[in-house]
Amino acid sequence: MIESTAQTEKLIDLILQNIEEIGEEQQIEIPANLSTDTALFGKHGLFDSLGLVSLVVALEQRIEDEFELSISLADERAMSQKNSPYRTIESLANYAHSLMLEKQN
Repeated sequence: MIESTAQTEKLIDLILQNIEEIGEEQQIEIPANLSTDTALFGKHGLFDSLGLVSLVVALEQRIEDEFELSISLADERAMSQKNSPYRTIESLANYAHSLMLEKQN
């Protein structure tokens, strides 16, 4: 499970990098104190729907570049979950990690 922890931490780093880049591109003020509990979408989230889509697409590309895995973060399974994987930085990282593990097996 050491690899899993390392992968999750790498995913969190990639998400944080993408948040900063999208914030600059879309002129969104991103707080300096982001944490894994930071809301990504919704009333108190960082992004509107366009920003969230940009984040998901950028993360899919980064995962392909970094891990040589092609996954889809915006699929029927993600949309049908009781708790959205897009709630927080941590929930998105965990969802991406679970999809990566499925692809690797």
